[in-house]
Parts: sequence; structure tokens; C-alpha cells
Amino acid sequence: MQKNILHLITAASLIGAFNASAQAETLSQFFAKSHIDGQIRSYYFSRLYGTPNTVNAYAYSLAGRINIVTAPFLSGFRVGVSFYTANALGTQPSNPARIDKTLMGTSPSVNAMGQAYLEYQDKWVTAKAGNQLVDTPWLNRVGGRVIPVTYQGVTLEAHPISGLQLSALRVFRWKDRTTGQFYRDNLYYPGHYEGDSLYGGPNVLPANTPPTNGVVAFGAQYRAQRAKTVAWFYQFDQFANMFYWSGHYALPTTFVLKPFVDAQFTREWGAGDAFARTGTTLFGQPGQGVNSTNWGVKAGFQFPNGSLWWGYDATLHHARALGGGAIISPYTVGYTADPLYVDSMIQGLVGVGPGHGWRVRVAYWLWHKQVQLTAGFSQFATYFSGNSNWTHFNVSYFPQGMFNGLCLRDQVEVGNGGAAGLFPGSGQHSFVYNRIMMIYQF
Repeated sequence: MQKNILHLITAASLIGAFNASAQAETLSQFFAKSHIDGQIRSYYFSRLYGTPNTVNAYAYSLAGRINIVTAPFLSGFRVGVSFYTANALGTQPSNPARIDKTLMGTSPSVNAMGQAYLEYQDKWVTAKAGNQLVDTPWLNRVGGRVIPVTYQGVTLEAHPISGLQLSALRVFRWKDRTTGQFYRDNLYYPGHYEGDSLYGGPNVLPANTPPTNGVVAFGAQYRAQRAKTVAWFYQFDQFANMFYWSGHYALPTTFVLKPFVDAQFTREWGAGDAFARTGTTLFGQPGQGVNSTNWGVKAGFQFPNGSLWWGYDATLHHARALGGGAIISPYTVGYTADPLYVDSMIQGLVGVGPGHGWRVRVAYWLWHKQVQLTAGFSQFATYFSGNSNWTHFNVSYFPQGMFNGLCLRDQVEVGNGGAAGLFPGSGQHSFVYNRIMMIYQF
């Protein structure tokens, strides 16, 4: 019912947009003031496991996006629509085990009306209703794939004073990066739950789990000169209540090095009804109620054309809690899209449960900022998933002139260690993950 209402709102607003604009100006002028942009992506992913026990996997996708935002009408209203498409172009192997399903699943093509919303904006408030991108710490678009995650619901942002932003949202359904429809599930639900092709999450819940009613969240962000602080409260229906805080401060200096320090804190609690009702555990721990505590620090400095930082995160072990105190993150677990400082290209502290880890990363621009080189190293020590380390390299090329808008990127990561079943390269074998990406924006 909520889905139908949101689609009716969007359809009605489109009709209203044209009718209202026709009274104020010609149709051609209205279109001239509207905005259209797009993007083409060509991605090739390969997973090399280095062991005869697991076959290597790969995936290719040619994808695109077209985004349309109308000119304002009725003193502040606009309509936005984004269509996403991805196609494997017949490259998928016949053996499903050889497909890197995290790119676009096993379907040969994915097509989605990822965004279709009505927006109102003035000096103080921005409100959206419909299918839309969401950008919050624990509920976001998830980068690194050909199609983004989008959400169906209502969002509100207010700017009562300079530097302060207040946010509220109510999400009813979401569209994962490997599907074209919106569903009332998340990454803990089993693959193909009610037809949803979920890949990349733990997918631990059974098929008889009741659908979730989504998320309610409230946030506040404040900026003042060199400081920034963010706080959010989330209520994940049937899963957990979460409080998250982060702070950033850039130290004042006239030196060539510009140091900064960050800190973050996450606290979760609640019954974890979806797990308790179905008798589902995480990391083999018998607890059902949610009780999680995480904290982290990050320090580094920026220098001409580059940066260097080190980060640390710890998730405390809470006996008799779900997952032994694991962070419950229904929309980012397994995606490394959460805000924690310590992660790798495909693994994060959320996905391995209680424990701690550290990460170091360096980035440098050269050739008039057309080439960026980055390197990073992450190490995890966990209670239930073993110990592991991940080494990451990236080179990105942004040509100028007639090729402005193009990005060529190659990312390589090598993983070692971890408990069997949780890390692809567990045991004595290294796991090598390579992503070759081309992105063109127009």
C-alpha cells in the first residue's frame, strides 16, 4: 500500500509539474531549466582464491544511469527520476559458482527506476518523498558497484542556523544493488527472499522471517571552522536501536603538514526480534538480545597533493549478546559501506564480529592531479572469525580536455588469514581481488 501511494504521489507530481509550468512559461523554457545528466560504467571483477577447494570467480557488467531533475515549480517543488541499467553482455560463465555475484547477481541484466521522487526545497528545508538515494552513516548508497542502493520513503533536512543540519527519515523498502525492485528485507534475509536476489550479506535468517517495516532515523550535524560533529539515532525494525556519534577536528597550523584527528562511537541495544523469533545466531554465539559497543580513533595529516592516516576500531565482546556483541547493521553488513575507520575493499569489522583492527592508508596525486595512487593495509583480530590482514593498491586516471568526465581505475587487494567460511583466502592461501573500472560522466 505504501509503495502504491508513493508511486501515485510521484506520478501526480509529474502531471502537476507540466501543468503549473505551462501557465508560467512555455514548455521549452521549462525543459531548458531542467537538469539531465548520466553515467556509463564498465566493470570487470575477478576473485582468485589460490586453492583448488574454491573455484575462481569473475563478472563483467556494462551499466548506465540517466538522471532527470525538473526545473522548480510552484515555488520550490521539483521532480527527480533516475533510471539504472546493467548488462553482463553474455559474459557470465555457465557455472554459477564462477560468477562474482556481488557485482550484479546472477541475472544477465538488471533494470531499475532507482529514483522517482517529489522534492520541496527552500532556504530552510529540503523534503523528499519517493524512491531516492540516502546518504547517512549507517544507511547509504553503497559505492563500488555498477548500480547503487536506493530507498523508498520520506526524508527531511532542515538548516535552522548556520552550520547546523537536522535530518529525519522514514524508509519503508529498499532496492539492493543486484535487483531492480524494492523489497521489505535487508542483508540478513536469505537470498531470493520473496523474489529478492540478495548477494553480499550474511543472509543468515530463514525464509519464514516476517518482512521488516524499515527504518526510522534522526540525525544532527554541526560544522564550525575546523571542527565537525555528527550524531544519529536509528531504529531498525525487528533488529536493533542504534546511536552513532563521530567528531572531526583539523588542527590549526601554518606548516606544510595539516594534521587532523577523528573519533567515533556506536552503541546498540534491543530485543533483536528477527533473530530471537527464528532462533538465528551470529558467529555461533547463542545470545539473542542486541548489546553492542564500538569505538574508534583516527589520526593523520594532509600534505600537498596527498594524505596519510592511521585508524583503529574496537567492538567489545558482550557475553550472551547476539553475535557476542556484534554490530547489527541491516543495510551495510558485508558491504564495507559502514562508517567505521577500519575496513578493506571487501571486508570490515562489522562483518567479522567483536574484536579490533587497525588500518593505514596513503594517497598521492601526481601529473597535475590526473593520476591518484593509493595504498592501504588493514589487520583484524577477532573473537570468533580469526585474524586476517588485507593489502590494498589503487591507481586512478582522470584525463582532462576532450576526455573530461572519464575515470579509469584498477584496484587490487590481497587477503590472508581468517576463520574458514568467513574469509575467502582462509588458511595458507592468499585471496586476490581485482576490480578494473571505467566510469564516464556526462
